[in-house]
Amino acid sequence: MRELPISVGMNKAPLTIVPSSLLGALVATVTHAHTLEGLVRPLLELLQTATGMESTYLTRLDEPAGVLYVLYARNTHRLTVPEGLSTPWEGALSKRALDEGRFYTDDVPGAWGDCEVARALGLVTYASAPIRGKGGELFGTLCAASDARTRLSDTAVHVMALFAHLISQQVERERLLAALHQANSSLAVTALTDAMTELPNRRALLEEMQRRLASQREDQAMIVAFVGLDDFKPINARFGREIGDQFLQAVAKRLQRMLRESDIAARVGGDEFVVLAVEQRAKANEAAAALSRRLESAMVGRFKLGTALIDYGGASVGVVVAEPRCTDAQELLNRADAAMNAIKRSRKDNAALTTPSDRTIERYAWPVIE
Repeated sequence: MRELPISVGMNKAPLTIVPSSLLGALVATVTHAHTLEGLVRPLLELLQTATGMESTYLTRLDEPAGVLYVLYARNTHRLTVPEGLSTPWEGALSKRALDEGRFYTDDVPGAWGDCEVARALGLVTYASAPIRGKGGELFGTLCAASDARTRLSDTAVHVMALFAHLISQQVERERLLAALHQANSSLAVTALTDAMTELPNRRALLEEMQRRLASQREDQAMIVAFVGLDDFKPINARFGREIGDQFLQAVAKRLQRMLRESDIAARVGGDEFVVLAVEQRAKANEAAAALSRRLESAMVGRFKLGTALIDYGGASVGVVVAEPRCTDAQELLNRADAAMNAIKRSRKDNAALTTPSDRTIERYAWPVIE
């Protein structure tokens, strides 16, 4: 049999002699594999050919749980190593092989006769190669086994080491891709979330409004309620920014508690929030008025924030209903903002007639009495 050298892309990869009969299949496997399973299953078949073993399998170590389990397996003839088989890491053949530096034996009963799993499966010949991550952490082992004495050639040993190395590379690629996906997901969430209140931000709100407008049925209407907190700056001035931030967070929680399942609350500015709702068009005006009353009621009341007790007089709420053919989310939001500002001016004018301006803070806050 003519044998050809093959080398893989990492500097630590050994120069391995691969039989020419396996070379073509190996190249095709590595070229077309995009997942760990897609790589491992063909390699297990090739490993059977190289070692002459009945069963080849890949194990995965769950180190925190102290359990080793069979991730993928290929079985022929009598011996069957089932996928999903688990065994305590302490006492597993893979661990004993690592601890003793003995990665092959054709006398499992003589070497590790007290191993319950080996006895139950009827293992006689066993070979393994560790699968390690880039930092040296153990992922699992690539194994070959038989219920008869099977001689393992030097070439088979090298092939097994090469396959273990290729699997290690794939494990690292998948870990990197998973980390990148998680990072991208976190960035996407951050880009659409208000960090202080954890509500959707203006960008997220406009995207959701645009999506709903585009898919809205003719018998439905979008309701946009713009909430502007009155006298928020005096609260900040008297109690400091930390209490001001806690006040905004408490407002956000009150908004969330009053939402229906399909409603959305968002923070769109420093002291400005928006609630988005959808209702049947025939009932939209009535629903908009009811939403306005609920929001006004939710904002009024006592807020206990750290060392401050704020008796808050409420917020200005402007509510608009989208026209049947409205497609511009920003224009709809601007209308709701304008409606809120008109109400805010009216509330300020009324307050100026009934309350001295220098008493504004005292009306809304005083120290906590323990």
